Amino acid sequence: MADVMAPEGLEDRLEEYRTELTGYCYRMLGSAFEAEDAVQDTMVRAWRAIDRFEGRSSLRSWLYRIATNVCMDALNAGNRRARPMDLTAPTPVAQAQLTARPEVTWLEPVPDGRVLPQTSDPAEAALARESVRLAFVAALQHLPAKQRAVLILREVLAWKASEVAELLETSVASVNSALQRARATLAASEPAKTDAANPLDEEQRDLLNRYVAAFEAYDMAALTALLHEDATLSMPPFDLWLRGHDDIVGWMLGVGEVCRGSRLVPTVANGTPAFAHYHPDPEGGFSPWALMVIEIEDGKVSGITSFLDVKRWFPLFDLPERLEG
Repeated sequence: MADVMAPEGLEDRLEEYRTELTGYCYRMLGSAFEAEDAVQDTMVRAWRAIDRFEGRSSLRSWLYRIATNVCMDALNAGNRRARPMDLTAPTPVAQAQLTARPEVTWLEPVPDGRVLPQTSDPAEAALARESVRLAFVAALQHLPAKQRAVLILREVLAWKASEVAELLETSVASVNSALQRARATLAASEPAKTDAANPLDEEQRDLLNRYVAAFEAYDMAALTALLHEDATLSMPPFDLWLRGHDDIVGWMLGVGEVCRGSRLVPTVANGTPAFAHYHPDPEGGFSPWALMVIEIEDGKVSGITSFLDVKRWFPLFDLPERLEG
C-alpha cells in the first residue's frame, strides 16, 4: 500500500478517478456544478483521511464510499431537481406564459467530457451515455437517495451486490431489495427512449443538418417535417413546456419569433447532440441565447430542451462568448 499511502503521487492517483466520480455524483444530484463540488469535497476528504485508509478495499471503492456520503448529505436537504415536464402539464400554446422558478429547481445539462470516462468498449460507452441522458437522470431523481445509489452502482457501473453492500455498510439482501424497488419505480414512469447518437450515423447527421438549416432559415414547414408529432419543447428556468409540433411551431411564430435569424453551433451534452444557440445582437454579430439539447427517436427530433441561463452553461461547455456576423 506504500504507493497509495505516500503523499507523493497521491494527487495524481486521486485525479485518475475525477471524471467517473463526477459522472456518479451528477447522476445522484442532477447538477453539473453540485457534482463537481461534491467530487472536490470527496478529494479533500480523501486527502485528509489517507493515513486512515487501511487498504481493505481498493482506492476506487474508498473514493466512491466518500462520494456517496457527500451526495447523501446533499440530498438530505430535500431538493430534487426536475425538468419542466416533471412539474407541470403541457400548456397549449394559446395559454402559454413564462414563469421562472429558482435555479435549484432544474435538472442541469453537463458536457460529456466532464462525466464520461474514455473507454474502448463500445457497449460500455453506449451505456454510460444512456445513463446521463436528461430523461434518465430526471427519472433517477424520483428515487430515494439509497435506491438511487444502488441503481447507479449496480446497473450503470456494474458493481456486484456484495461490493455495493460493503460500500453502503448494509447487507446484500438490503441492496437487492433496494434495487428491486428502484427498478419498479423507474418502470412505472419509464424514461423516453432516445436513439444512440455517438457517433452519429449518416441518417442522424442528415437530420441534424436539416434541423440547423430549417431553424436558421426559420422555415417552419421544414422544421415541422423534422419533429415528432408529439415532440416536446422546454426552456428552463421557465416551467412552461409544450407538446406537439403544432404548438412548438405556434410558439416559435409567436413569442419565439425573437429567435428568427439565429445561428446554431454544434456541441454535445448528456450523451446527445446539442447546439449553442446564438441570437442576433442589435449591435452586430450574435450573442448567447440558449444551450439547446436535442433528443432523437425513430429518425425525428423528439425533444428540445433550451437551457437559457447562458452565463452558466456557455463557459461550462467552453463555447464562444459571441459569434461575429
